[in-house]
Amino acid sequence: MNRFFAYGCLALSMALVGSYVALSKPLVAALPVFLLAWLRFGVGGMAMLHWLKKPADEAPMNRSTRQLVFLESFLGNFLFSICMLYGVALTGAVAAGVIMASIPAAVAVMSFLFLREQVRRRTWAAVACAVAGISLLSLASSPHAQPEVSNTTTQAQWLGHLLLIGAVLCEAAYAVIGKKLSGVLGPKRITALINVWGFILMTPLGLWVARDFDFGAVTAPTWALFVFYALAASVWSVWLWMTGLRHIPAHQAGIFTVMLPISATLVGVWVLGETLGPAHIAAFALALAGVGLATWPDKTVTHMAASKRTG
Repeated sequence: MNRFFAYGCLALSMALVGSYVALSKPLVAALPVFLLAWLRFGVGGMAMLHWLKKPADEAPMNRSTRQLVFLESFLGNFLFSICMLYGVALTGAVAAGVIMASIPAAVAVMSFLFLREQVRRRTWAAVACAVAGISLLSLASSPHAQPEVSNTTTQAQWLGHLLLIGAVLCEAAYAVIGKKLSGVLGPKRITALINVWGFILMTPLGLWVARDFDFGAVTAPTWALFVFYALAASVWSVWLWMTGLRHIPAHQAGIFTVMLPISATLVGVWVLGETLGPAHIAAFALALAGVGLATWPDKTVTHMAASKRTG
C-alpha cells in the first residue's frame, strides 16, 4: 500500500471521530449515554455482519489474538466512551481538550514500551508540536462558553481529570493493540469483531436504560444524525484506522490523533457558527507541522530504498 494512502486513512479516521464527537451534542441531549452507545454498536453490527466471516487466507485466531480483540474493544470502545463522556461532563471541553492533547505522547511511549518501536527524535518533536497545538486550541476556547464548569465542585473536577487521563490511556492502548492485531487480522474483520464485543459489553447497561425510555419522543432528524454517528463511529473510522495502522508504526500513527480536536473545532465553526480566531489558526499550524514532521520521508530509509531499486 502507498505510504501516503495509509497516512490519508489515519487522518480521515481521526477527522471523522472529531466530526461525530462534535455533532453528537444533540444526540446526547436526546438519548442517554448508555442507550446511545448500545444502539450505535447494534446498528454498526448490522452494517458489517458480512465482515465477521474469516477470509480463506487468514489464519484461525489463537488465544492471544482473541484476548487482544477483547482488550481492543474493552479499552478502545467501552471504557474510552465512558471516561470521555463523563470526564467532559465533570470538567468541560477546555480541560478535556488540554488533557486529550497528550494522546500522541501516550501512544509514542506505549509503542516504545510494549512494541519496542524505535521512536525517532523527529517523532518526539512532532509529538511536542501536536501537544502544543491542541493545547493552544483548547485554551483559545472561551471559558464563558462552558458555564457548567464554574459550578462544578473541586472534587468533581479532580474526578473528571482522572477520567480524562483514563480516556487518554485507553486511546493510546487502542492504537498499540490495534497495531498488533493488524499483523494477524484484516482491517474489516478487526472492525467487526471489536464492534461485537462493544455490543455485548454495552447490552446490560443499554437494556437497563431502554426500559423506561420514550423512543417516540426522538425526532426523525435526530434518528438520521444517529445513523451517521453509528456508521462513522463503529464502521468507517475504525476500518480507516486499522487500514492505515497496518502499514504505519503505532507511534507515528498516534500523531494523527491531532486531527480529532481540529476536526471537532472546524465543525463547530462551519456548523455551529463559532468564530475562528488567530489562536485557532496558530494551533492548526502547529498541529499540521507535527503531522509533517511525522510523515516526511526519512533520508536514511529513502536512500536505502533507492539503493535496493538500483542494486
